[in-house]
Amino acid sequence: MSEHSSSTAPFAKMIIVAKDEWRYWLRSKLAISVLAIGLILTLSSVVVTAINTMELSHTRHALQEDAEQTFADQPDRHPHRMVHYGHYAFRTPSPLSVLDPGVDAYTGNSIFLEGHRQNSAMFADQKQGTALTQLGSLTPAFIVQTLAPLLLILIGYSSVSREREAQTLTYLLSQGTSGFTLIAGKGLALMSVISLILVPLAISALFSLHEGESITAIVGFILGYALYLTVWALLVLLCSSALSKNSESFTALALTWILLCVVMPRVASSTAITTVPAAGKLETDFAVAAEMRKLGDGHNANDPAFAQIKASLLEKYNVDSIDQLPVNYRGVIAMTSEAKLTQVLNEFAEKRMQTELAQTNVSRYFGWLSPMVAIRSLSMLTAGTSIETHHKFLREAEELRFDFVQGLNKAHVEQLSYQDDMNRNKDTDSGQKARVNAQNWQVLDDFSFAVDTPSLRLQRSAPAFLQLLAWIAALIIVIRLVGKRLV
Repeated sequence: MSEHSSSTAPFAKMIIVAKDEWRYWLRSKLAISVLAIGLILTLSSVVVTAINTMELSHTRHALQEDAEQTFADQPDRHPHRMVHYGHYAFRTPSPLSVLDPGVDAYTGNSIFLEGHRQNSAMFADQKQGTALTQLGSLTPAFIVQTLAPLLLILIGYSSVSREREAQTLTYLLSQGTSGFTLIAGKGLALMSVISLILVPLAISALFSLHEGESITAIVGFILGYALYLTVWALLVLLCSSALSKNSESFTALALTWILLCVVMPRVASSTAITTVPAAGKLETDFAVAAEMRKLGDGHNANDPAFAQIKASLLEKYNVDSIDQLPVNYRGVIAMTSEAKLTQVLNEFAEKRMQTELAQTNVSRYFGWLSPMVAIRSLSMLTAGTSIETHHKFLREAEELRFDFVQGLNKAHVEQLSYQDDMNRNKDTDSGQKARVNAQNWQVLDDFSFAVDTPSLRLQRSAPAFLQLLAWIAALIIVIRLVGKRLV
């Protein structure tokens, strides 16, 4: 019986300390005002971002359907005209982007797909906005990552140092309350504040279930933010316990916030760019153009680069000239040229994406030095708004582009004679003959982009989870040491 009571006594004292801390906060207008403002700001950002994301999702779904229908409704035309007419692919937001839009606002959300080219994603929100609109994009992720630590600092910076300044610390310790128990009780009060901050996130995340998100991803997302805010609660307790005055504690925490939330993310980005240099767009465009010149001009069937193809076709069908071939030689050249050209374009695209991913991974290593960097990585990876998701969109859009272009080239090969193709600009009647039936425009597959599976997203975010857990473990060890020497 005595063993049981002695084991529960420290926890009971922690509860008493936590309740006393809440009584102090309720009496303090500053603490309650800060807490109320933080909760209102978080809830408002959740509502505004959710409405905006739902509108974007609906709009992009509608635009995708409209683009597919417009392409299919085109009249009879020359198939290569349709290759250049092109098509659009739109990326719909992931369900959890209502909380963290991630890189989506910077990388573009649609791509114009056409023959012979790989266009960049366009219509990025931040690229279209001014500096003022960028300041106005207070997403839930930004508020919890950047402003919530400030809220914890303002509420808890004096949690232990206040007792020392009021000369009640010695009295509490003399009553049998250990230093660590006192700090743990203060920490329990801060953890209850963290739970309040997470409520709007949790409610909004649950709404994403309706949009098809997995409960596993939602739990991982909320757990990540709980760990991040726990790191800041421990930092607040450490500074308040180790320093003798409230002013010293607040100054140290403010400097820590600037270092971890403002400076380190910039250092991480600059280091990544310096460590993994990337070729500029102009340099890459010249390199691509040089490689493409070696392939020959797919619009010129008489290009010397295609001499071997011509000889192979004549031998295969045992004819003397290309106009005797049972297939359209110009279409064959267009199809072959597109395949080779796409291979070159994909090589350059993969090289660029691997460079971007390498830069991102370098910046993510800074999560060991800053919990802010760790939670940013964890948040985007879990929500499906990271650079990996953008690369997935680019690859799927390119696959769609190649399939529909080659489908049109196949119609060029099989349904249009070489003579009609050659004479298409001779007169009006010749131009009409050089067209194929509009039924051939049904080569488009329905495009509906989806983020990676929850298991893959959580697997990618595992290093960020480890970084936050390492921060928590290290801070607890230091706090225990400080608690033993608390006077």
